[in-house]
Parts: sequence; C-alpha cells; structure tokens
Amino acid sequence: MDLLWLLPTGVIDRSHAPSVREAEDGRVATLTVRVEDHRPPRSQRAPYRVMCMDDTGVLELVFFNVKGDHLTRLLPVGEWRVVSGKVSHYQGRVQIQHPDHVVPPEQRGEVQGVEPVYPLTAGLVLKVVRKAIRAALSRTPDLPEWLDPAHREREGWPVWRDAVEASHAPQREADLQPDTPARRRLAYDEFLANQLALALVRRQQTRLKGRAIQGDGHLRAKALAALPFELTGSQREAVHEVLADMAAPHRMLRLLQGDVGSGKTVVAVQAMLAAVEAGCQAAVMAPTEVLARQHFATIQPMAEAAGVETLLLTGKDTRAARQQAVEKLRTGAAGIAVGTHALFQQSVEFHDLGLAVIDEQHRFGVHQRMSLQAKGKGVDVLVMTATPIPRTLLLTSYGDMEASRITEKPAGRQPVDTRTVSLDRISEVVDGVARAMDQGSKVFWVCPLVEESEQTDVSAAEERYAVLKERFGGRVGLVHGRMKSAEKERVMAAFRDGDVDLLVATTVIEVGVDVPAATLMVIEHAERFGLAQLHQLRGRIGRGSARSTCVLLYQGPLGETARGRLRIMRETDDGFQIAEEDMRLRGAGEVLGTRQSGFPEFRVADPGAHEDLLAVARDDSQLVLHRDPELQGERGQALRVLLYLFERDVAVRYLRSG
Repeated sequence: MDLLWLLPTGVIDRSHAPSVREAEDGRVATLTVRVEDHRPPRSQRAPYRVMCMDDTGVLELVFFNVKGDHLTRLLPVGEWRVVSGKVSHYQGRVQIQHPDHVVPPEQRGEVQGVEPVYPLTAGLVLKVVRKAIRAALSRTPDLPEWLDPAHREREGWPVWRDAVEASHAPQREADLQPDTPARRRLAYDEFLANQLALALVRRQQTRLKGRAIQGDGHLRAKALAALPFELTGSQREAVHEVLADMAAPHRMLRLLQGDVGSGKTVVAVQAMLAAVEAGCQAAVMAPTEVLARQHFATIQPMAEAAGVETLLLTGKDTRAARQQAVEKLRTGAAGIAVGTHALFQQSVEFHDLGLAVIDEQHRFGVHQRMSLQAKGKGVDVLVMTATPIPRTLLLTSYGDMEASRITEKPAGRQPVDTRTVSLDRISEVVDGVARAMDQGSKVFWVCPLVEESEQTDVSAAEERYAVLKERFGGRVGLVHGRMKSAEKERVMAAFRDGDVDLLVATTVIEVGVDVPAATLMVIEHAERFGLAQLHQLRGRIGRGSARSTCVLLYQGPLGETARGRLRIMRETDDGFQIAEEDMRLRGAGEVLGTRQSGFPEFRVADPGAHEDLLAVARDDSQLVLHRDPELQGERGQALRVLLYLFERDVAVRYLRSG
C-alpha cells in the first residue's frame, strides 16, 4: 500500500527519437546507435567514454567512477543499442552523461515511452522505485466497490484498481493534476476512510455513558464579577455552547478554538466552575510545565474570587508538596487542578473528576483524548487550541468533536501595526528599537536559526545578539532552544520583570510567553517563516493596552509565496483568515509552520485542491452508518477494506462484531 499511495510528481517523455545530428541540447532523447569504441580514462578523475554512431554522426556516452567490466558487457563493440537520456553538446560533440537506459533494439518498446517520476530519498534511485511500484501494481487485486454506484457514475470516476493504475501511468504533465478523474476518485476514497473512522469513534463516544453536569451559576457569577472587563459576544456564545453540552446526558467532546489572546481560558474557567457547582472537579492539562504555570497564574485568581481552591501539579514538585496536592484531589478539597501529563499518572486519584480541559498546544490524538476519560465517570472533555484551523482541516482532523470558535479579541486590545522592511534598512530598525527602549518598552528580536550553517546565510541569533550587545550592553538577553531550561527561564524572567529590555530569540518564544510590556517585535528574515508561525510570534506583543508594532525584515527579491505571506500579515490579524490563506498558499500538508500540529497527513488527497469532496465524504459516511451501523452489508464489508487500505482500520474495533 505504501508503494501504491506513492503517486508520481512528474513525467519524463522518452518518445522523442531523433538521429544523432538532430538531437537537441538539453532535451531527453532516445537514440539508436552502434557501439564503436571504449576509451577508459587515463586518470581517476577523467571520465570513461564510449564512442557510438549512426548514419548522421557520433554520440559520446560519458561515465564517471566506473568499476570493473560493467560497461564492456552493457555496450559491446560492434553491437547496436538503444540509449536514452538528456542530450548535451560539449565542444562540438553530442554527448549523453550517464544514460538512463541502455537496451538492445528488441527492447526498445520498454524504453521509448513516458516514464513517471517519483519522490525519492537518499539511497533510492528512480529505477528501483519504478520496478517496486510495477511489482506492487501487478499484485493488486480487483476489490469490491465501496462507492455508491450512482455517485461514481455521476462523477465519471473509474473503478478503484483502474484509478490506481491510471495514477501511476501519466502520459503528460496534465495527468498529474489533482483534478483528473483517477486522482479525484482516490482522494475521495481517502476522505471517506478518514470521515468513516472519525464517525465510528464519535459514535463510540456518544455510546459511552455520560452524565449531565449542570451548576446553578453562583460560582460563575462571582468569577465574572471579579473580572475587570466584560466577556465578548463570541466568548458568551462559546460559554453557552459548552455549558449546554455539559448539561446533556452524553459525554462532551468539544473543541474550543480561539486566536492568540482571544480569551479561551476565561471560557474554560466558566466551564470548570460549572463542574464544581455540580459537585465535581475539573482538571487542566498543558503540554509543558511553563504553560501549566502560566495557566495556573491566569486561572487561580478567577477561581479564588469564586472561593474555589486551585492547585498546580507538575513533575518538579517536591515529594511532600506532591503528596499534599494528591491528597486534596483525592478528598475533593481542591476543586480545580492544573498540571502537565503528571495529572493523569496512576498515582493521582480524583474525588470525582467531571471535566478535563486539554490545552492542545501540540495536539493530542483521538486516542489520547479518549484515554483521559478513564480518570472519572463519564468525564466531559474540552480541548483548547490557539491555532486557528481552516474549516476544511477542522472537518478532517476533529471530525469526532463539536467545535466552538471565539472570533473576537477582548475589549481594549489594540491591533498590532505590522510593517515590512527590507534588510538593507536594518540600521534604521535598530535606531527604532533604541527609541522604543528609551520610552520604556520591551522588544523581541526573532531570528530563524541558532548558528550559521553551510546551507544558509540566515544571520544567527548568537551573531545578532553579539551585534546588538555592542550597542545596548547588558540590556540585551538571548534565548534559544539549545539552552538549558533553567538558564532560559532566568533570561525570560529578567526580560519580563528585570533589566533586560531587548530579547534576541529563536522561535522558542512562539508559545507560552506573556510579557505585557513588550510592544515591539522585529522578525528577521520573515520570508523564511510560515504564515501561522509569523502569526503566533506576532501574538506575543499587543497584550497590554499600548499600541504595538511588528516589523517583518525581509531579504529581497521575494518569491510569489513569500510576498503573499507578508502581504496577508500586513493586511489582517485575524488568525482564521490567516489559516485559510496559509492553506491556500502552500496546501494543507504543512499548514501551521513546521508541522508542529498533528493533523493527518493525507497520502493522496489534498484538502486545498479537493475541498469540495470533503463535505460529500462526511455526509456519505454518516449515511452509511445510519443504514448499516455495523458495516455488515455488501457495501459495509467493502468499506472495511477501504479503512484497511488507508490504515484507519483501528476504528473497526468500535463495531460490535469486531
């Protein structure tokens, strides 16, 4: 299956068969020639040459690093051979360096056609991959049809096996496009497998006995009264949706998405207090200790205003402190717990866990989401994500969940003024940084790499730090991913509360850093960052009431994609709009920076190009399970095979018949 889903990305047309004299420079040609002479090299560095000819001229075949008698056997003197490769003209001679194919004339048909080009990795050559894929295709059986016949006919799609074979036999560049009938058919198959698997998981979820968790609102009212601001319209809407879901008798599994700084935590606290009102406990799980501490610092004052004890549990607690915290959770003295994965270790027992809130900074999968519910009876789960997700990806990745969106920024937040400046004007930017620091502002300066490498000319954080330190002295700090966490925390604390006013950093500051006094950010070589990464970085400023500025320093000339990215950053700070644009600019495969997300990687489907198929696949999967809940019918059995083909067969465990 791995071979069948490795689809070609290009074609080589070997049908062009000129004479030697007509062979064009730079074009792939298939020539029929007689071998005249072998000329081994006189030194190790010189090439091995084989002289061949036809009636119109001489063709020189050039080889490097030749060992043994391989070439004399491949190209015997006096014999005719069909040779295919890229032609070049060198000092008046017609040459092919390392021809792709050399075969006797009777095998011409195997060479003189159109060849697919596949993605390769170190140590793999095209010939080996093609041979393996041909073998895989020859073993591929005819499978029963899992698509609705009327739908397949309407779309004009081939049967599955024909679609696979057509995808591996492109005759021209146009056959590689995602809109060919064969590729659309396979993309739909993959979406259908994905949606069916998510629907099975979701159905299993709703079958699990839940409980209605409904508070009377007295704790929530106290927490809201203590806030120095009113909730936005979309925060109120999200609170309403979450509370309604918790009050229903089934288990809640809901995604709360909101942009950086949109106030997701306030919504989560309202849900947690509702659980405490109903006599349950709530827990918040963050992926790192830094984020857990940050959540605790935000949640604790709100919970305290409502008179609810909140505790923090991490892997670094002393034994005595940990035992005390665990005891409070076991007896129910603490209503809310905040922590890392340490919260869900076997030794931690809850008196009555009703709600688990997961900060999905690095995306837990479906199965981790479900395993958390083992800590209590019918635990409701609320997943928070700060990464705005395009609607298409929301369907594909979180199809097992309901979703609430917070689309507004809290009142008083000022939009960040974003400007693009060429690196040629860096001295002006440094002067601007000096002015901002003199006015009491804190400044971020973000660099893409830790140190120079041979492959890139990006100025490294350490080098930039040295340059800025010459001008600003001890007011400059440096953090990057290779520093020990204690050192990193010391520098961050000095930046947040101390005498470091300018922080030079790599993208380690992308998440979990809250410095309200920071009003200026400079992102060096902004053209090298992904859109979502730029957006996450920019979210580190503009957290206070002062106006903030983000300067995107770029190295020209810019390519079309980079120019598009910087334009969007200037035009909007709406994370959802940016996420949609990110997907449009570079496809769904690598949305959200350097794949920090755990979105499903599709083998054939492209959510950007095949977006129209996704909603249909979702509806189709729901219809299938409505008609044949256990996939026992003829189409149901075929769909089980489809789940296996795309490695979604783990979902079959949720069928009663196994």
